[in-house]
Amino acid sequence: MYAIVEIAGQQFKVEEGKKIFVHRLEIEDGKKIEFDQVLLIEDEGKITIGEPTIKDAVVEGKVIDKVRGEKVIIFKKKKKKGYRIKNGHRQNFTQVEIISINGKTSPKKQPVKKETVEAAKAPAKEKKPEIKKPAAKVSVAKEKKVAAKKTTEKKPAAKSPAAKKSTKGKA
Repeated sequence: MYAIVEIAGQQFKVEEGKKIFVHRLEIEDGKKIEFDQVLLIEDEGKITIGEPTIKDAVVEGKVIDKVRGEKVIIFKKKKKKGYRIKNGHRQNFTQVEIISINGKTSPKKQPVKKETVEAAKAPAKEKKPEIKKPAAKVSVAKEKKVAAKKTTEKKPAAKSPAAKKSTKGKA
């Protein structure tokens, strides 16, 4: 199950249990946050698309940490003018862990009881016996013709280097 959510003006594909980095959010670490701008939800092959968002759909997350991204160097230069400027920038990010999609946590697998397994096997339909068709027979005459063609086909003989030398010397 995954969803596409709009967070701080950007779209993210999120899944339960995944951690994402979003632009700095003004929320304390450890707090839960809900994103209601859900654009798409995919659940076991069933896709729900919003127009532009899905009503009553919520993605819940938990703020883990506030971090800074890698440094990006900005270098500006104008040729023959002596103009050079070098700046750096580090973007602030908030790391968010996705807890649930659509306000529901993913259902955990429950142990299957033996009674339900046996009950499922009991009403099985009886299968009809399959009728096997005999394999197609190939006549012995056709097999002999194919074998004869393979033996009669010969490759053109290539001249040996010794034969080439002998013809050059005689001419």
